[in-house]
This record gives sequence, C-alpha cells and structure tokens, in this order.
Amino acid sequence: MRNFSWNCFAVTGNIDAYLLYKDTETLAERREPDIVLREKEKEKKS
Repeated sequence: MRNFSWNCFAVTGNIDAYLLYKDTETLAERREPDIVLREKEKEKKS
C-alpha cells in the first residue's frame, strides 16, 4: 500500500495520495517499527 500510494503521488502529484502514504507510514511505525526501518533502508539503496 505504501509503495502504491507513493508511486501514485510521484506520477500525479495528487496530495491525497501523499497523505495516504504518510498515514500508512505512521500506522506501520506504530505497529511494526522494525519493518518500516527495513523498508526505508531498501528505498535508500534503490
């Protein structure tokens, strides 16, 4: 879901897609901080 909303924002510039991305990021951090850290590390390597 995070990747989809980010890609949608990157392509369209739609602020709602960005807000969805930030919401899913916040929820994920609350539930599983280790997974979010790993995903961010992957994004940095890409």
